[in-house]
Amino acid sequence: MTIHAFLRCGIAWCALALMTACADEDAQNVDSELARLASRAGAVTIIRDDFGVPHIYANTDADAVFGLLYAQAEDDFPRVERNYYWAIGRLAEAEGESALFSDLRARLYMSTDQAKEAYAKSPPWLQALCDAFADGLNYYLATHPEVTPKVLTRFEPWMPMFFFEGSIGGDIEQIPLDGIRAFYGENRSVDLAVMEQAREPKLGYEQHLGSNGFAIAGERTRSGNAMLLINPHTSLYFRGEVHVVSEEGLNAYGAVTWGQFFVYQGFNEHTGWMHTSTGVDFMDEFVEEVIEGADGELMYRYGDELRPVEVSEVTLKYKDGNDMSERTFPRYRTHHGPVTHMLDGKWVATRINWDPVTALEQSYVRSKKTGLDGFNDMMDLRTNSSNNTVYADSAGNIAYYHGNFIPKRDTRFDFSKPVDGSNPATDWLGLHAVDEIVTVVNPTNGWLQNCNSTPFTAAGDYSPKQEDYPVYMAPDAENFRGIHAQRVLKDATDLTLDGLLDLAYDSYLPGFERLIPGLIEAYDAEGSSYPELAEAIDVLRRWDLRVSADSVPMALAYFYGMQFRDDGENPQGLRRMALINYFADASSYQERLAVFETAVERLITDFGQWDTAWGEINRFQRLSGDINLAFDDGKPSLPVGLASGDWGALASYRAVRRDTKRIYGVSGNSFVAVVEFGDKVRAKSILAGGQSGDPDSPHFYDQAQPYIDREFKDVAFYREDVEARAVRSYHPGES
Repeated sequence: MTIHAFLRCGIAWCALALMTACADEDAQNVDSELARLASRAGAVTIIRDDFGVPHIYANTDADAVFGLLYAQAEDDFPRVERNYYWAIGRLAEAEGESALFSDLRARLYMSTDQAKEAYAKSPPWLQALCDAFADGLNYYLATHPEVTPKVLTRFEPWMPMFFFEGSIGGDIEQIPLDGIRAFYGENRSVDLAVMEQAREPKLGYEQHLGSNGFAIAGERTRSGNAMLLINPHTSLYFRGEVHVVSEEGLNAYGAVTWGQFFVYQGFNEHTGWMHTSTGVDFMDEFVEEVIEGADGELMYRYGDELRPVEVSEVTLKYKDGNDMSERTFPRYRTHHGPVTHMLDGKWVATRINWDPVTALEQSYVRSKKTGLDGFNDMMDLRTNSSNNTVYADSAGNIAYYHGNFIPKRDTRFDFSKPVDGSNPATDWLGLHAVDEIVTVVNPTNGWLQNCNSTPFTAAGDYSPKQEDYPVYMAPDAENFRGIHAQRVLKDATDLTLDGLLDLAYDSYLPGFERLIPGLIEAYDAEGSSYPELAEAIDVLRRWDLRVSADSVPMALAYFYGMQFRDDGENPQGLRRMALINYFADASSYQERLAVFETAVERLITDFGQWDTAWGEINRFQRLSGDINLAFDDGKPSLPVGLASGDWGALASYRAVRRDTKRIYGVSGNSFVAVVEFGDKVRAKSILAGGQSGDPDSPHFYDQAQPYIDREFKDVAFYREDVEARAVRSYHPGES
């Protein structure tokens, strides 16, 4: 053997030995990690009740969070995972190149290094919760090798810094991807004149996503205790129902957005909180005057000075067939925030609330507050930007907060539109204190409501006055759900939990109270040209404007309203309630009758007859656990006697067509609860479909018929009640 051959053999042997040693070390690390997680799991007990709701018990908050995330992964790991790979900017790794600009939007506001830095600077107690979040999900993956993640094979404790709000998509989703795509897309050179925002026209009519919250004082309840309606209108299956308890004062029940470690809408023994999406102006666009300096450096004007534009790069991966490709993008930022689009040839920076550490703190400590003073202290953290809050407690208090994160601004400027970023006077001037925002506490009328509507009707005649606040603080319009809520609450007395549900599910539809009389008026004036419509018009003439599964006029009204959305003239660009009012009063008689004629013809074409019951059209179907729902007229479904919130339905059920003739529910009532506070808390709840996203689970569809029939389950809150209804008790990791 030559010396060279000997050396080669020696090098190869050393390399093999090193690889073996590394593999042994890695195996030891994995075994050590599993042993640590298994030990942690032993400190957590999960009790599943007869509806599959997980009740998690542990000594510490952190261990309770560990169990909470493990239980969520058991119920619907795909939704947990997707929420995070969307939030941290890795959606394109699952969905391909078309999702790159969603990822870029996330990384414009925070890089992974910045998220890690935010985690490192968090208070120790919050770090412990973030660690527990990661541990719970990683232990689930370690003990479920049959589960194949799409993107995230390991969860890290900095990831919640990207996903700190808990609301529907968070503020960042309000920043249009079309502008980011146009600015940072194919033309990636720094040409200050050509990268214009591509704006998609806004639809004049939208199916409404939102929520309802009612708080009822004791003088209006039979027991004398305060009550709370928790009624978010999210996409179905968007949140799971959980109960999480520790010996450190945590005892929260309610809805959790998949993958988050705090109860988002819910209650503890003494306080309850319900969030509705707000119309507060809490984000602004700043038009920047950007120039290229002599040395090629990008500068932007701010008052009398020129400041450098912060320039960096980010490389994002995307699924490319069976492979993974990469694409590198520039990132530009001013002190107002990242540049997100162009307007009239100028760069625009969009500023939103981005304080993940404090926001996570607020989201978590909310669930441990035991009275109004403590709740106000929590609200003073002022990082819950996209939500209003409806509140009730065991001391009998009720309260309403319109928003929470509200920047102070110079009222000389119209911040509903982009403002001049070069003028220092347009800068935010700090945040409004909680006692400066639109707030109502214990109003004389004894009730509060918000349905994504104006706060100036939140307490009826005892509501705040619009003229007392700057316009940006509450630009929200009234809507039909808000009108409906005020009507049912105005004279409500002697309420029980079932009585509160009667109000929450009141079947009257104020939107059709406006739309249908206008159609009848048109027919009475010019209907002689449409004799074939006489019977259908007569059915509508006799309608009590209430929705039910067997209602024929509801089907006629729905098809008429939706046909007006498709065919009706909207010269003023009106939206939602204003558009329905326009169709009712300002459209021509001929237009109303022509639209109704088309609607009746469509009913006949699709269902064989115009006098079709609403429940034959409006259905509930859950065929799989897929995130993107698919429907099939040929497969079993259930009739639903609810309607969309656009028509003023308090119990909202938004249904759509997807290559079908029938319409199927996709959003609206999802998790719903009514809660009574007193010496002990009592509650009833329902969850669309069921707790599990697994079609093989008994809890995939077990709440579907009760959901339709409004048969709410009693919430098991106290340990003795949980154990009485326990189906299974186990530690995480046990089969």
